[in-house]
Amino acid sequence: MKIAVVGTGYVGLVTGTCFAETGNDVICVDIDEAKVAKMKAGEVPIYEPHLDVLFERNIKQNRLKFTTNLAEAIEDAEIIFLALPTPPGEDGSADLSYILGVADELGKMIKNYKVIVDKSTVPVGTALKVREAVAAHSSVDFDIVSNPEFLREGFAVDDFLKPDRVVIGTESAKARKVMEELYKPFVRQGNPIIFMDEKSAELTKYAANSFLATKITFMNEIANYCELIGANVDDVRRGMGTDTRIGNRFLFPGIGYGGSCFPKDVQALAKSGKEAGYDFNIINSVMEVNHKQKFTLAKKIKEYFGEDLSGKKLALWGLAFKPDTDDIREAPALYLIDELTAAGAEITAFDPEAMPNVKAIIGDKIKYASNQYEATEGADALLIATEWQVFRTPNFEKLETGLKEKTIFDGRNLYDLADMRRKGYFYQSIGRLTVKG
Repeated sequence: MKIAVVGTGYVGLVTGTCFAETGNDVICVDIDEAKVAKMKAGEVPIYEPHLDVLFERNIKQNRLKFTTNLAEAIEDAEIIFLALPTPPGEDGSADLSYILGVADELGKMIKNYKVIVDKSTVPVGTALKVREAVAAHSSVDFDIVSNPEFLREGFAVDDFLKPDRVVIGTESAKARKVMEELYKPFVRQGNPIIFMDEKSAELTKYAANSFLATKITFMNEIANYCELIGANVDDVRRGMGTDTRIGNRFLFPGIGYGGSCFPKDVQALAKSGKEAGYDFNIINSVMEVNHKQKFTLAKKIKEYFGEDLSGKKLALWGLAFKPDTDDIREAPALYLIDELTAAGAEITAFDPEAMPNVKAIIGDKIKYASNQYEATEGADALLIATEWQVFRTPNFEKLETGLKEKTIFDGRNLYDLADMRRKGYFYQSIGRLTVKG
């Protein structure tokens, strides 16, 4: 099939590359000329495991192309994917200006039947707005489809090529046939393509992400309670997770969720509910608790060292909101940096991928190390904000050479309490007893 993907952000680039990998001819559109030039030269603009291999292969085989010209991209395309940003407004609502702006342009350009697909995460009713925007300028036959993505950063390529399910919102038999044919190679093992109306498809994405955010937040509340009563959240998590009605995923406590999806989608669902006259009490509580959770580690550090952190040097491992990505949107580490530097602390950080993105935003507010051990040199304590694999089994002898004291504040519960006790560390984590060395 001939496919156009409008937008080369995280979702658009993974979508375009993976469709090309299954033999389709894909052209991706972006207004950023410098970015398009780099992609044409084979440079992947985001970090996502395994994407670079597929990206390079499909460019070489001429199945994946890039342009800044929307009209050129859609001229021969049978399917047009809209993978555009929907950033949250000040009131939490999703900004649809990018999507509706492109829909308006498409209405002026299309000359024959097209299937126009909302791939972005959008509020209920967006498909209708896109249809109206296109129809305002066109009398050509077209269909609007809602096809939300369910990609986990760090696993996006596998998630796209081997999806748990594909959700497609359309009431058009013609569009259904086109979409079924497109996705057939991805569900050969029997995972379902679930067809529904456009509104239900739009809500499915928000509902799924909001439920997962709720699950994470619930465990964070349980962890906080465990600390008060002397219970161990690891044991509680295992006891809960073996219940097949609950499952063991998304039960790991920490310092709050972040990223491009959960914060934005939870806010947007709450806002959409309010506009419809419904108050999502659970969702509102999730947002409130998650915001507080991002300051949990800073609170522990201040209780240990005192409110004034002047003269304290702290090593920070992890800046991305999760491992295997360079995404720092709503990353708990950024909240930690703001809180601790405001109290006078000097922070030296290391992250395998996210340091350039952090430096682009906060500059020299902190120092950046070339490796995890350099970050700890002369530090009064080590802080862990992201659970990168490289942090799970460090060389403790090397670590102790750099640290002034054996002190770790772990926001991701990477280490065993008994092991920390044997090694003589003061070790505070989330929802577990404090090891006092």
